[in-house]
Amino acid sequence: MAELLVVPFKKSSDVDIVKPLRNLIQSTYNTGESNEDYSDALNELSRLRANAIWKVFEKSSLDIIYSYYDQLVSLESKIPPQEVQIPFKWKDAFDRGSIFGGRMSLTISSLAYERMCILFNIGAMQSAVAAQQPLDTEDSLKLAAKLLQQSAGVFAFLKANIMMAVHQETTPDLLPETLDALSKLMLAQAQEVIAYKCIRDEMKESMVAKVCAQCEELYTDVLRVVQKDTLKPLWDRDWIPALSAKQMAFRGLAQFYQSLVCRANKAVGEEISRLQVAVECLRGSASRAAPGACARLQEHATRAARHLADAVRDNDFIYHERVPESAQLEPISRAAIAKPLPPPDRWAPAGKDLFAPLMPAAVHAALQASSARRADLVNAEINKLRDATQLLNSVLASLSLPACLEDSSDEQGALPASIRDKARSVRDAGGVAELRRLMAELPELLQRNRDILDEAERMLREEAEADASLRSQFGARWSRTESAKLTEAFRANADKYRQIINNAVRADNIVQQKYAQHKENIELLSGSERDITVPDAPDSGATDTDAVSQLRGLMDDVETLKAERDSIEASLKDTTLDLKEKFLAALAADGAVDEPALSAGALGAALAPLQRQVGESLRRQEQLLGSVQAAHARLLASRGGSSGRDQALARLCAAYDAFQELTGNLNEGVKFYNDLTQLLVAFQNKVSDFCFARKTEKEELMKDLTLETTRDPARPAPAPPQHHTDGVEPAVVKKEAPPRPPPPSSAPSAGPSAQPSALPYPTQPQGMPLPYAGGGVGGAPYPYYAAPVPTMYNPYATLPYPHHARMPPPQHYQPYQYPPAPAGYPQPPPAGYNPYPQQ
Repeated sequence: MAELLVVPFKKSSDVDIVKPLRNLIQSTYNTGESNEDYSDALNELSRLRANAIWKVFEKSSLDIIYSYYDQLVSLESKIPPQEVQIPFKWKDAFDRGSIFGGRMSLTISSLAYERMCILFNIGAMQSAVAAQQPLDTEDSLKLAAKLLQQSAGVFAFLKANIMMAVHQETTPDLLPETLDALSKLMLAQAQEVIAYKCIRDEMKESMVAKVCAQCEELYTDVLRVVQKDTLKPLWDRDWIPALSAKQMAFRGLAQFYQSLVCRANKAVGEEISRLQVAVECLRGSASRAAPGACARLQEHATRAARHLADAVRDNDFIYHERVPESAQLEPISRAAIAKPLPPPDRWAPAGKDLFAPLMPAAVHAALQASSARRADLVNAEINKLRDATQLLNSVLASLSLPACLEDSSDEQGALPASIRDKARSVRDAGGVAELRRLMAELPELLQRNRDILDEAERMLREEAEADASLRSQFGARWSRTESAKLTEAFRANADKYRQIINNAVRADNIVQQKYAQHKENIELLSGSERDITVPDAPDSGATDTDAVSQLRGLMDDVETLKAERDSIEASLKDTTLDLKEKFLAALAADGAVDEPALSAGALGAALAPLQRQVGESLRRQEQLLGSVQAAHARLLASRGGSSGRDQALARLCAAYDAFQELTGNLNEGVKFYNDLTQLLVAFQNKVSDFCFARKTEKEELMKDLTLETTRDPARPAPAPPQHHTDGVEPAVVKKEAPPRPPPPSSAPSAGPSAQPSALPYPTQPQGMPLPYAGGGVGGAPYPYYAAPVPTMYNPYATLPYPHHARMPPPQHYQPYQYPPAPAGYPQPPPAGYNPYPQQ
């Protein structure tokens, strides 16, 4: 037998994997799990990679490369693998370069590609470790056979999966036909080790013959594959002679041991024929084999020659049997002992999973979808309550309730106690100065978000322009995927974020309109009570005391209704569904998670009682408003109609309600822009990582094209391209002070009427499903994920004030221009607008 052949290793280059993976994990798991710091795990992964790609050449231990591969498999199941923007560069294992030092290589930004290349090196390392084993002990023979069978399974697995992982033309060592040849070679060598063990253990001659016959068949298949014109240039020049020697050796060994079977059966003629073939093959193999195996083959050849001489002598003097031709001999039965062993789920089962806390990507996506579904249902019910409460407040303000009920006991010209309480609440919340401060923050936050989005779009635009310039220069030789195919999801999400910002500007305009309408009265409530003057109540006849008593009772019912709504809203917000275990079980059982089917029933059971309470509260409000309006009409009839005092008090009540809503709107607006900043920074980081990966890929391709031109003098050298660099250095986002949360003291201290309505800004961010755009992954059609929109964000519908006003058309954002104070007081409402109808 000849020495075992060893598959060469693929070589890679150092690359920063920590920063892109940290960005991806933080953007994918930016709720809940993002609080955990994965810096140590990522640094350990980077160390494992360095050991796996460099220490592999020491051929010392498989544990190093096993550990890194296991972590890759674990990480690939936890994050979207196509979203990894790391330019993994791997060189062809069989390309020995040239006098110019060039090597064929391929750079792809994909965890699947990295995993496949590492798996190739695992198969190569297994062949190297097997070749190092001394074939004279039981344990070393078993280990060598096991490793070679595993290596055969590795290359067979790569052959079946490489194109699905890469999606483009690979280096020659990863072509399916190359991997098929390597798998057959490893399997043949595994059978060879088993044959050697059978000979060493002196097993039955018939069994040894069958094992050697199978070995000959396997080497015949290997020779047929490796001598193809497309593959022959890959191998070392001594591979084909060595394989040919192995084929001849095992044919000779099979015939020799089968001749021993013939001797036992007294079939002397067949014995002589088989020994003749054995001697010829073993001597021919010994002349071609390596020095280490030549002695063993020569020993078998000598033994076969001695058996042949004895058999010929016995046949000449005793048996006189006819010696058949070798072509007439019956084929030897084969025993296929060696089998390809498929790669296990984990090469090192006892190893620690660095990313164990991360959920599988499918489960995380299902949890996000169920959370979004719950948020939609909860927000729909909350919006119903808030819209109804705002309508209730508007009706009460238009009727000057409950202030008009206090006039009967107050002295002329004095403010009712309810108005004084409202003014005190406005002053405690910061008054008009607090509104102006919040409104002044929005333009700066808006511009910050626009700058981040503009920078991301600039990087994408410049990368596409550079790619188009190089494509026009090199033509068909510029073989990498077009930028437009890879950035489709990026550009779609950028457009979505641009639309979100434009919608937020429209919501800001509505807030400004509302502020401008109530500014005068809000300033009055913010100042001293002495500055608030209202007309005296006119002299009137007897007041309907029954109507007053009924209205006071109804006002108590109104406060009770608002308190109940606060409780219902709190219960809606606290509704949670823990479906993690259910999703994990479904993933383990079916390999997929049917989120709608699994979460629909749980959501219905959790929210149905609260939805019934919401419906009952809305029906009670309809009845309550009818009773209030009827009782107020009787009261006005007894007083002789509405007075100027009633109208002034109504405007002050409306201003108080507007202040409460504006404060809530602006606080949520500040939170919205800060949350959007986090999403946009994560989006910009993804774009930056993508552009950096494309830049690295571009430089590698340009190097290969320049090398080809150098090797081929007939081809003119390309001129330096106009865009030599993509200009995709990550933008430096200006560091600002952390977002300032609304101070507790700024929250209105009033009761249920202070509850803000459904707002134009989000109350909490969602996860960020970033676009699938693997740099260089052949333009495979990855699924599109829409840009995340924070929960409850809907500037077209969630700001219900004014109720019948149309949304202003899209326009460029302008700094806030506060209108001048009106000349007189009270100020009439704008033409065509009457949010507080009088009875």
